[in-house]
Amino acid sequence: MTIRALLSFAMLIAATESHANWGHWRGEGGNGVSSTAKPPTSWSATENVKWKVAVPGQGSGSPIVWDQKVFVVTAVTESGGVPDTSGQAKLRFDLLCYDRQTGKLNWQETAVEAAPHEGTHKTNGFSSGSPCTDGEHVYAFFGSRGIHCYTMDGDHVWSEQLGKMTMRRGFGEGSSPTLVGDKLIVPWDHEGQSYLFALDKKTGDTTWRVKRDEPSCWATPLVIEHEGQQQIIMNGQNSARAYDLESGSELWRCGGQTQRPVASAVASDGMVFVGSGYRGAFMGAFRPGGSGDIQNTDSVVWTQTRDTPDIASPLLSEGRLYYSKAKTGILSCFDAASGEPHYKSKRTNLGVLYASPIAAGGYVYITDRDGRTVVLEDSSTFKVVAENSVGETVDATPAPVDNELFIRGEKHLFCIAE
Repeated sequence: MTIRALLSFAMLIAATESHANWGHWRGEGGNGVSSTAKPPTSWSATENVKWKVAVPGQGSGSPIVWDQKVFVVTAVTESGGVPDTSGQAKLRFDLLCYDRQTGKLNWQETAVEAAPHEGTHKTNGFSSGSPCTDGEHVYAFFGSRGIHCYTMDGDHVWSEQLGKMTMRRGFGEGSSPTLVGDKLIVPWDHEGQSYLFALDKKTGDTTWRVKRDEPSCWATPLVIEHEGQQQIIMNGQNSARAYDLESGSELWRCGGQTQRPVASAVASDGMVFVGSGYRGAFMGAFRPGGSGDIQNTDSVVWTQTRDTPDIASPLLSEGRLYYSKAKTGILSCFDAASGEPHYKSKRTNLGVLYASPIAAGGYVYITDRDGRTVVLEDSSTFKVVAENSVGETVDATPAPVDNELFIRGEKHLFCIAE
């Protein structure tokens, strides 16, 4: 075998291994889709539960999975209990690693101990950002309590404090970092001076920092490639924006968003989609090759101003854009390229949504705060195939890997498998 063939084979193996994991709360491509997983479509609090383990404290950061390790973050009182929302008590901010096969706790490391400087919303907590990993290191982001890097075996590598955030109306923090190449992209939108950071993933040093004229936003950055240039797509109350990955310079922006955006962008086939749904409604489809203010230009392909998502991010699968109305289980599905609806405002029997929808194995999984998951066919036709429940609150987005689905509930971490 030639050297070129060996390199190609090695690259194929690496790509396959990456796709078989779930190293970021939005999955391998940032769209909420697994191209390899085929988890079950039916379960209960006891049926098709491979294992179930109690998670100490409280957190709504989503689980991530790499090889045989499952990671979650949590905030814990000094006595090991659930924090109240006042932010007055000293807490431990922990990263936990579980064995994927058995649910046994491999290790638990305290990144920092601190009393939060402000409270949080009654449905939020103090550990709402999701960790991320590249299979060499795992990164736990606790916002104002810093970002912390560990080896996969739990050895501390570095910690970086970026300051303190002041969030709108005491709603609390909740954005997650995005890992790409040698950089960790960290959002920092709040009621003070907002930034977007690029940190060196090996050292935590700031590679660049760009100011943002944005108030509180809970979205997570999405990195795409357009004509050989990597762009960071970031939601915002004033504008959706794109930044050059290497320099941090702003490339383009477009207004039209609603207040206090939470939903993160998705992208595919040369288009990006950004939306919000609090005190208004907006979903925009953009071509990422523009510059400056692209509003009212050909770079805006289509927009929607009804029934757009609030907290749960949209799902983009096989050219179909799925999203729910505000925080409800009322679902719409659009052709991503044209903006034409496949179906609109279908009721799913779900309540309030915080977790984002995911797609795997030809199905779409949508989970509400009551812990119920509706499973639909991933198609242009609205067809429910199953309704399930784990019997406790779920705010975190589930993680599909191979034939398993990992669900982080209010009290437990579940591994769903037949």
